[in-house]
Amino acid sequence: MAQRLLSRWFPRCSLFVVLLIPVLATAAVPSPLPVAHGVLTAAATTGFKFVDIPVGGEVVLKANYIAPTTPGPHPAVVFISSWGLNDLEYLAQAKALAERGYVALSYTPRGFWASGGGIDTAGPADIADTSRVLDWLVANTPTNAARIGLSGVSYGAGISLIASGFDSRVKAVAALSGWTDLVASLYGGDTRRPQAVALLDLAARFLGRPSPELRTSIDNYFANRDIEGIKQWGRVRSASTYVDRINANAPAILIANAYGDSIFPPNPLVSFFNQLTGPKRLELAPGDHAVVEATGLVGLPNPVWTSVTRWLDQHVAGIDTGISNEPPLILRTYDGDVEGYSSWAAVSSSTQRLGLGAIRLLDGTGTLGGAPSTSGARTLWGGVDTTADAGVPLLTNGLQALTGIPPVVWLPGVNRLRAGVWTSPPSSRELALRGTATLRLRITPTTASGTVVAYLYDAVGGFGGLITHVPLSWHGATPGTPLDLDLVFPATAYDIPAWHSLALVVDTEDPLYFGANTLNATLTVGGPSWLDLPLR
Repeated sequence: MAQRLLSRWFPRCSLFVVLLIPVLATAAVPSPLPVAHGVLTAAATTGFKFVDIPVGGEVVLKANYIAPTTPGPHPAVVFISSWGLNDLEYLAQAKALAERGYVALSYTPRGFWASGGGIDTAGPADIADTSRVLDWLVANTPTNAARIGLSGVSYGAGISLIASGFDSRVKAVAALSGWTDLVASLYGGDTRRPQAVALLDLAARFLGRPSPELRTSIDNYFANRDIEGIKQWGRVRSASTYVDRINANAPAILIANAYGDSIFPPNPLVSFFNQLTGPKRLELAPGDHAVVEATGLVGLPNPVWTSVTRWLDQHVAGIDTGISNEPPLILRTYDGDVEGYSSWAAVSSSTQRLGLGAIRLLDGTGTLGGAPSTSGARTLWGGVDTTADAGVPLLTNGLQALTGIPPVVWLPGVNRLRAGVWTSPPSSRELALRGTATLRLRITPTTASGTVVAYLYDAVGGFGGLITHVPLSWHGATPGTPLDLDLVFPATAYDIPAWHSLALVVDTEDPLYFGANTLNATLTVGGPSWLDLPLR
């Protein structure tokens, strides 16, 4: 078996050897089983069987499955592998579920590793493939066709959500670190994300076979051409496009994501969650893309995968785990607390408006708080980054989730010629920031197009720890005419300690984004401008 595993994992390179070793080890040693009411644990299984699944057009997908040895039919779960990974990704979780009584099948989507075809990026071919995999599952394993769930991380999550609107056999979905609106992920704030897209492009080239459509879309993205064509391509690949179909099928949907996901930010998922009418659950936690659930992939205890198991038990196996009686919205704070809410509207109980005051000449800083100022405009020279930035995709927010240490900036060192800085007076009480903060910024640009990036910091002693940030680009403005920009920060759950301050920095460049600025073109930040904080 080991030789078969290695031949499937290393057909083209040994890039993921570090990931493979703990996964293989976990496959050989039973992982700890979450406790659920009435579920038999550690049932005998068939062991993993590796299969080829034809999906039409001479395309064959590589897959594996594991099942209980007891007579069926059994509930089943289908795992869809992440972008750049293959069907070995879920060995630990598949084995644990098989021991609970599930048939667990994992497959590699078309275009990656040894699966045939070209990468379709969750397009119509991928969605049709998922249904063909379900056909094969029902025909060739002891699966109960009325009890099937889909799950996946990242790419697998996106495909699972869309497929649930096209195949009524899907009774539940567990989507981890996925997307619901690909256009918003590519162009959120009308601003492109070169680092994130470059990472996906590299993985596609190195570990798969990009389709001509994907290749053209990526080339156009970096060249900033045919934007509407790319957006239409993205809409076809977004679960939000098919929310009516998904609601009609009424699968039970669990979504888990990170506040700091640098590939698929959380706000579109919140919007999608709010539109769902069937059983649903949304869990958000500190971290970056696929970091929060990563330890579960190697069989270690993990709160996200515990929720996945309970969700599947409840809505696929038909066992009452109590999860349906819990609040459908779970927020994990940066302090490690777990909070449950009945709806997104219940997350914040009040909104505090902090006006942007005039910039002081002495230290080049304005006051954040009180009524918005209508005087004391600040002129910024654009096109050059400052020491305020959001870091590196996956790495920066991922390390924060693991260590609790955020990116830190020395606020007095932020270049005041290229950034506006405002700080609030220290608060005598803790501020529980919950939800999406918004910034109304009145600017007067000297160019028709440009970009601003806003950062919120937890500040004490001159240092600021990054809470969240957001970019926004404008196009078609009239130079010299005031323009109001509305920036919506990603959802978060952050507690600002008593006697700390809140700092806002606005500049024009960040390594995570392609800005629309002209080098050294100026823009003036004036008033009225304000920050709205959602508080619990």
